[in-house]
Amino acid sequence: MEGDNSQVEMKLSSDMDEETGGNGAGEHLNHNSNRKPYVAQKLGRTPKNLCFMAVATLLIFIIGYLIGYLVHRKKDLAPTCDDSMVRYDDGAVIKTGAAPLMNWDKVKNLLAEQVSADKFDSVFREFSSDNHRAGSLGDEVLGEKVVKRFREYGMKIWTDEHFVKVQDAPASGSNSFSYKGKEESPTGFLSYSANGTITGAVLYAFYGEENNLRLLKSRNVNMTGRVILVKTGRISFAEKVANAAKMGASAVLIYPDPSKASIGGSTQLYGHVHLGSGDPYTPGFPSFNHTQFPPINSSGLPKILAQTITLDMAISILRQLGGANAPEEWESPNKLGDDSDAITLRVDNVLREKKIVNVFGVIKGFVDADRYVVIGAQRDAWGPGFAASTVGTSVLVELARSISDMVKNGGFKPRRSIVFASWSAGEYGSVGATEWLEGYLSSLSMKAFSYINLDGVVTGQKYFKVAASPLLHGLIESTLKEVNSPNKAGSLFSEFAKDNMESNVLEPLKLDNAAYPFLAFSGIPSASFRFTSEDSDYLYFGTTLDTREKLNAATGNKVPQLAEAATRVAGHMVLRLVHNHLLRLDVEKYNKIIRNRVVQINNKVHSVLRLQPQLLSKVLTMQWLMSAYGSYSRASSKLATDIQDSNMEDIEMCRTLNDRIMTVERNFLSPYVSPRDTPFRHILLGSGPHTLQGLYGHLEALRMDHPEADAKLFRNQFRPRHLDHPELRQLTGRGRVVS
Repeated sequence: MEGDNSQVEMKLSSDMDEETGGNGAGEHLNHNSNRKPYVAQKLGRTPKNLCFMAVATLLIFIIGYLIGYLVHRKKDLAPTCDDSMVRYDDGAVIKTGAAPLMNWDKVKNLLAEQVSADKFDSVFREFSSDNHRAGSLGDEVLGEKVVKRFREYGMKIWTDEHFVKVQDAPASGSNSFSYKGKEESPTGFLSYSANGTITGAVLYAFYGEENNLRLLKSRNVNMTGRVILVKTGRISFAEKVANAAKMGASAVLIYPDPSKASIGGSTQLYGHVHLGSGDPYTPGFPSFNHTQFPPINSSGLPKILAQTITLDMAISILRQLGGANAPEEWESPNKLGDDSDAITLRVDNVLREKKIVNVFGVIKGFVDADRYVVIGAQRDAWGPGFAASTVGTSVLVELARSISDMVKNGGFKPRRSIVFASWSAGEYGSVGATEWLEGYLSSLSMKAFSYINLDGVVTGQKYFKVAASPLLHGLIESTLKEVNSPNKAGSLFSEFAKDNMESNVLEPLKLDNAAYPFLAFSGIPSASFRFTSEDSDYLYFGTTLDTREKLNAATGNKVPQLAEAATRVAGHMVLRLVHNHLLRLDVEKYNKIIRNRVVQINNKVHSVLRLQPQLLSKVLTMQWLMSAYGSYSRASSKLATDIQDSNMEDIEMCRTLNDRIMTVERNFLSPYVSPRDTPFRHILLGSGPHTLQGLYGHLEALRMDHPEADAKLFRNQFRPRHLDHPELRQLTGRGRVVS
């Protein structure tokens, strides 16, 4: 570290990092080992030297015998996870660095004493800002406030600077479009859109999902060169644009969902359309200052134009569309549009380089200080961003204060470390967080065992939703049973998850969630949760209407109470992960998911063989996939058995078992795809043709005889190449997954 500027040393081997104890948290959490060189001298065969050699040999034998005797005695008195010091004999007390095990009920009570809804109003005021876009002065000021808070709590602090490229609105202030003689200039924009001017016929496509566009194609609707008009919701802006580009469209216009009429007819929308995360101009590499990389762009950058428009603008276009009626399935009164509905769109976004700063504070563990959970929240927003960033940042600093005080004054000693992170450039696609992951990927994958995301934790009060790695589902369930609901008497579990947690609480982790790159890119088990009033995203995300007043209306003026509950949820999860002997990660949770995917693919293969037998050869077999599932199931069961048979009071045994648990998620990352072309490499929860879901989708396309389906390509993707097949190797791991 040099001043506030971060430096990075690029290493070619993660093994080297493991040896030296370096880690992705700026080497603030080292677990070092000391090595001393030795010097050998060649001795001559003189009588004097031979005598010395005989005496030395005898001394070495005696010393070795004594060491062996002492080691044998100390084995029975090995340092345990429960003791901060151990007594090897009547006169010597030796410190081990271990933390005494505090009763979990006492830990919960300490946290309960610290967290209060009354404290949040002042924190909200401190971290509220009308203008704090990434890289702006407002963003920098908020970052300094976070640093000040962490310093007051006595935490170790450091910052991480990145120089990233982002697209902002044109110098003129707006892009424009012209439709049937009327020109409009929306001030909202979509970062990372292609620039230029195009003219094409408008085509209404509902939400722009793949099934929406396939339905249009099945009705012989030509999408080549068309300007696709879609509404917000269900999938991200980036996915809408990518889906349209696959169908040959020339541009995409996105407008607010009219069912959310309270957003207003003139509200502008902001967002990005990079199908990925991080700086798309340095894919797979960190954007440190003066770092030179080949001029390669992310494959997720769109090659077509994309622009947001207001609801009033969209209604004006929809009313004038001709052509056929929209499909009945859409329950929409709109027409699809025909060749006469021409529109001209001009996009002139400006590419700028910005300095962004991530802020970190750490509470060091007392046993495994170099193993840590990361909890983070984005700091920037398009406008006020009260729900998008202010609440999450407030929860972050309040939780940091609470746990710091528990350590300093409550006697709590976490076994593992806790890293608190305030990210910048979250609105551009989790840029700050992803650049940190890319900068320290090799060490983070070995030392960071979980990530908890605090973005958008409060957007309502009717529902409670969680998107997380299956490894964390058990921890989430126990947390909901321990945290009281802010709405009524009883726990969060009894209010939201009592009937069926899987259907009522759990939801998929989406591409635009800040926790997604931690899980699908880095293989770190991650979780994101929120109190919400609807299943879809918050109405005012990506607008300048995201204010305290709007959130008060959505929550019945219970924002502080809901923020308190969110702090307790995050706090219970974090404290469980750093308090227990073993990490609360259930490796057997993946058994059901793998089994379900295998069954789905097996059924789909037989369906294709019945309908299109000529497409798939006889050599196509499910045996390798069945074997892969069996291998994972046996390996996870073996780890569970090893845990039961192990001495949980042995510090080194705990560390060894925890390291085995940590490798599970990481080994679901396919090593056969490029981070440039396919950054989200997780074969179960990632995105791309390398995933099991990708194989299933390709099978469905073959069954429907879709023009884009390629039987030869599918056989190459699916055919087992002994143990070198990506999916098989990742599931069985040649014994690497959990055994």
